[in-house]
Amino acid sequence: MPSVRRYPLSNMLNQTPVQIAWVAADLDATEAALTTMLGARRWIRLPAVHFAPDTCTYRGRPADFVADISLSYAGDTQLELIAPIRGDSIYTEFLDAHGPGLHHVCVEEPDAESFDARLRAAERDDTPAVCEGTMPGGMRFAYLAAPGVPYLEIAYIPPEIRAFFDYVKEEQL
Repeated sequence: MPSVRRYPLSNMLNQTPVQIAWVAADLDATEAALTTMLGARRWIRLPAVHFAPDTCTYRGRPADFVADISLSYAGDTQLELIAPIRGDSIYTEFLDAHGPGLHHVCVEEPDAESFDARLRAAERDDTPAVCEGTMPGGMRFAYLAAPGVPYLEIAYIPPEIRAFFDYVKEEQL
C-alpha cells in the first residue's frame, strides 16, 4: 500500500483553498456555466497574460506562453478560468490530456518566506513544482503535482494584487 504523508492539524487549518480554477477552451461558455452553477455575477477578463521566460518556468525550463484569464468570486472563493492562447504550458498540456475542466485549487501563503519554505517542503516531499513564476505586481505561484489529484497551486499574494482581487470580489455585490 502506498504511503500517505500526514500533516499536523495546525498545518491543515491553514490550507483552506482560496481559489478554484478551470482550464477552458471557451471562456464565454465556461463563464456562463459557472455563473449558473455557482452564482458568480461578474467576470473580470485579463486578456493575453504573458508568462515570460525571465519570470516563469515550466517543467524546469524557461516558459513562454500566453493565456486569457477570467476571474470572479463565489462567496469568498475566487473562481479562475484559464484559456491558453499560444505556447506550450501547463494549461495546454492539461487540455491535450483531459479537455476542459477543473485544473487546480490554490492555497495562499502569508508572505514570501512562507512561500519559499512551502516550495522547499514540496520538493522534499516529492510533490515538485511543475510550473512556477512571478507575475507583475509580485504575485508568486507554483503548481505542485501529485498522482491522481488536480494540481495544488501555492501563491503569495502581495498587497497590490490583493487590492485588485478585492476589487473583483466587490464587483460581485
